[in-house]
Amino acid sequence: MKGLNDKQLEACCHTDGPLLILAGAGSGKTRVITHRIAYLIEEKSVNPYNILAITFTNKAAKEMRERVDNLVGFGSESIWVSTFHSMCVRILRKHIDKLGGTKDFTIYDTDEQKVVIKEVLKYLSLDPKLYPERAMLAAISKAKEEYLSPDDYEKAHATSFRDQQIAKVYAEYQKRLKRNNALDFDDLIYQTIFLFETNPDALAEYQERFKYIMVDEYQDTNHTQFILVKQLAAKYRNLCVVGDDDQSIYKFRGANIYNILNFESEYPDAKVIKLEQNYRSTANILNAANGVIANNEGRKDKTLWTNQEDGDKVKFTRYDDDRAEARGIAATARGLSRQGVSLDDMAILYRTNAQSRLLEEQLIYESIPYKVYGGQNFYARKEIKDIVCYLKVLVNPEDDNSLKRIINVPKRGIGDTSVAKVQEFALGNNISLYDALLDIEEVPGMTRAAEKIGKFTDMMEEFRGMVREEEAPSDIFEAILEKTGYVEELNAEGTDEAKARIENINELRTKIVNYEENAEYPNLTELLEDIALVADVDAEEDEDGPSEKVTLMTLHSSKGLEFPYVFIAGMEDGLFPSYMSLDSDDPDALEEERRLCYVGITRAMKRLYLSAASRRMVNGVTNANDISRFIKEIPKHYVETEGLFSGRSSDDEGGSSLKDFSMPRFGEFSNVGYGRPKVNQSDYSKSNPYTKKTVTSSANPGFGKAFPMGIAKESSSYNVGDEVKHLKFGKGVVTSVVPAGSDQEITVDFERVGEKKMFASLVKMKKL
Repeated sequence: MKGLNDKQLEACCHTDGPLLILAGAGSGKTRVITHRIAYLIEEKSVNPYNILAITFTNKAAKEMRERVDNLVGFGSESIWVSTFHSMCVRILRKHIDKLGGTKDFTIYDTDEQKVVIKEVLKYLSLDPKLYPERAMLAAISKAKEEYLSPDDYEKAHATSFRDQQIAKVYAEYQKRLKRNNALDFDDLIYQTIFLFETNPDALAEYQERFKYIMVDEYQDTNHTQFILVKQLAAKYRNLCVVGDDDQSIYKFRGANIYNILNFESEYPDAKVIKLEQNYRSTANILNAANGVIANNEGRKDKTLWTNQEDGDKVKFTRYDDDRAEARGIAATARGLSRQGVSLDDMAILYRTNAQSRLLEEQLIYESIPYKVYGGQNFYARKEIKDIVCYLKVLVNPEDDNSLKRIINVPKRGIGDTSVAKVQEFALGNNISLYDALLDIEEVPGMTRAAEKIGKFTDMMEEFRGMVREEEAPSDIFEAILEKTGYVEELNAEGTDEAKARIENINELRTKIVNYEENAEYPNLTELLEDIALVADVDAEEDEDGPSEKVTLMTLHSSKGLEFPYVFIAGMEDGLFPSYMSLDSDDPDALEEERRLCYVGITRAMKRLYLSAASRRMVNGVTNANDISRFIKEIPKHYVETEGLFSGRSSDDEGGSSLKDFSMPRFGEFSNVGYGRPKVNQSDYSKSNPYTKKTVTSSANPGFGKAFPMGIAKESSSYNVGDEVKHLKFGKGVVTSVVPAGSDQEITVDFERVGEKKMFASLVKMKKL
């Protein structure tokens, strides 16, 4: 027990009855769990056979297993250290015969589940476009997490025709799994609960075995995990749960924060111990985190503290735009590296995967090696490669590899067998695969697929016509999305993964528009060269890169990790917190975003760099952004600001550190050489609301033949009530006009997409 602080020691020594350990970030919770196990064995003479420790990931279970083995030594192999799912597999292997299965059951992965769902949809004559496979699997998974059988699901959704159809899919899916003697991942917990409900002897066996139960990361448990733990602990009630409600960030995966918040209601005799001493971060970083999370109402009261020094203040920089932000972060990372800081000690965090694109490109331009943690580099992501391959084939129809990738994406009924026959024909006649597809009627044995291939080549020839007419790459991109139905299919899927893919496609749109704004003569060939240069560097570094790399990751992926130097990009309302959380009827939506911010801040050990952009291009459109409310929640004496404003209130001693501010003029601010140049608004053409016009600027040659695709407008002045038409958003009404130097920050309520903020000088819009 040497080296434990008072609260850690108290948590280890309290062994009887329910115990809730509220373990703040960096407070040594894993150490407490392992030492508590050792204390039970050494001091309380508990048989290791009677101890169960549950965590969430295989990695965490392996780490805990190693620590327990080293600490306990002889007898530790009898302790169950396990994830929820691996524990349930062991139980079901022994007892599934009581549920009508056999002990050699198969566990289906996602691909195998899709095969079953596809068969079910065909059997029930349901259109997979209306009932996508992924959407069906997501709905079934959610039902199982809520411990709803097919009958329960049908009764709970009696008023919805679509949900009634899903209930039929769910029921038939389960029949087929049982017939195949198979379980999916969610079944492992669901069926274990059902086993214990219907077989008291089986439950009694494990209640008697697991007299002492410890659950790590309890704030991340879902409903079925809660039920399972409650079943196992019901007899002896020696249940110890460890977690931090302030780090509950996985609601989208089914996590229920109320499992930890209501623990004392479920177990009125529970002892609560708070681990508030942090061993990771400096005092200024912790105080910033405390200032933010204190604004949440749905939480247990606790405040992190440390014996470490105050350290540097949290640094917040507001850049002119998102590209300047990426340049600034890369330059700071380069500066730290030159000071001797290892790249491995740096992490750049962001709210959405799509944000990585600009950061990756800038790191490449700065020759800074990086790795994307828990994901792929931007141009290696499936949806990006798919769309880029469409563009490649339009420029070079002889690119057989790209053509084979997209010929059936999205699915259009052109199978591998048909493609192989066409490929064989092409090789035999010494022509490209694309030319063979154009002559599909000449290919033997292609009667059934000929019509589908003909529709595909007709579509591709239409796109190639746009290329020959030298239409803008962004217009060709939009045509591909519309004609192929790529995004439409993802929207129908409706899963979190599909939404992330759409965000990435929107970021590719932003990339293309950015390219057009900086190219003298925008064209598809040059765009693809620009993309290829970045993608090739990614590939080279993946294969044989330097050992030290900056880590890029989403805030969600960062949980459980720590880095001496942390950057959090995109601290803007609408991005972080997200628009969805701001507009949600669920009061917990914004609070979960704030918990995510708290997680991000507490990853930092020595220095924390926060940044925002005053204007960010999203979906190809530049929008004005307010500073994140989370920045404003950091008490002023823990943060140092620089950038577009430094306004502080002299009487703002206890509250937020950042005051409301007026937008500067476009190009007014330059931060360490990264501000955009001033642009003379008179250079814009006023003769046609949709005229392409090149605007040059001698102030910054690198800005490039600025705005070659800039859209001029009739007037740069708007009034509330003006009816307008935007090139992409359609018709709308101006609802707010705020002076911003020589410019205007306007808010427009569009009929199709709702409210958008933008600058009058940049907006692609005309008055009606």
